[in-house]
Amino acid sequence: MDIIQKYFPEISKEQYFKLKELKHHYEEWNQKINVISRKDIENFYERHVLHSLAIAKVIQFNDQSEIIDVGTGGGFPGVPLAILFPKANFTLLDSIGKKLKVIDEITEKLNINNVKTIHSRVEDVDTKYDYILSRAVTNLQKFVKLTKNVRRSKSMSNSGIYYLKGGDFDMELKQIKEKSQITELSTFFEEDFFSTKKMVHIPY
Repeated sequence: MDIIQKYFPEISKEQYFKLKELKHHYEEWNQKINVISRKDIENFYERHVLHSLAIAKVIQFNDQSEIIDVGTGGGFPGVPLAILFPKANFTLLDSIGKKLKVIDEITEKLNINNVKTIHSRVEDVDTKYDYILSRAVTNLQKFVKLTKNVRRSKSMSNSGIYYLKGGDFDMELKQIKEKSQITELSTFFEEDFFSTKKMVHIPY
């Protein structure tokens, strides 16, 4: 948790407690099913929690805003961000139901009340959202197309897709027609893990 306090010293005691407890619960679940990569569990706070919270270095979600995390897997970036923004509403979507069960149980135990899960593909969802989040679930051009149906038009000024991705994806960026803004995560975080990590913001 030192790494979280290093970059987010302003978090409350309650937020600190919930983020601290996350690792214990994920370790417990990881012994039953492979929720997240076993090699990453030792670097849980750096590679999962802090990576998720990178979005909070770029945007502060408005109260009551509706946010969808597409292809959430074990709950990243949605769960850590829900802890950081308790007045925003997070919907965590995935096509693998057993991982959503893990999220449901962990959020219930930690009293994270602003998270709900949907077992579905995003193209089958008809609700609209102010923000769309993801951690590199597919090709960026494909992701933009798949999520068009869940965009809330005339939404907030900073609405859009916030997409975490690593490595070189210049070709993918050239394929999308929408304007995009790229943020190097090494701008905020000095750890080597973030040297190739980026966040793409595609406004609606």
